[in-house]
Amino acid sequence: MSGGPDCAHHGYLGDKKAYLDRLARIEGQVRGLHRMVDEERYCIDILTQVSAAQSALRALAMGLLDDHLHHCVLGAAAGGEAELDAKLAEASTAIARLLRS
Repeated sequence: MSGGPDCAHHGYLGDKKAYLDRLARIEGQVRGLHRMVDEERYCIDILTQVSAAQSALRALAMGLLDDHLHHCVLGAAAGGEAELDAKLAEASTAIARLLRS
């Protein structure tokens, strides 16, 4: 994945442990879904857990987006209009991708 060479470091690094903890919980939710299907649990119960996992992923994505806006986009503002425009376009593309999912 590209990291944007104009960002000295990624904005989420200050919260890296929290993100990794959140990802571990999401991973556990997905493993739980696998187990539920394997155990032939009731479909509505599985769908409820799918919804919870999707919600957790959306919350993770919003946190990453917020960190990106506060770190990379604000940092690009100091680099001039062209750099800022590029970061804003990148953020807009990411937001559109999140909205399609």
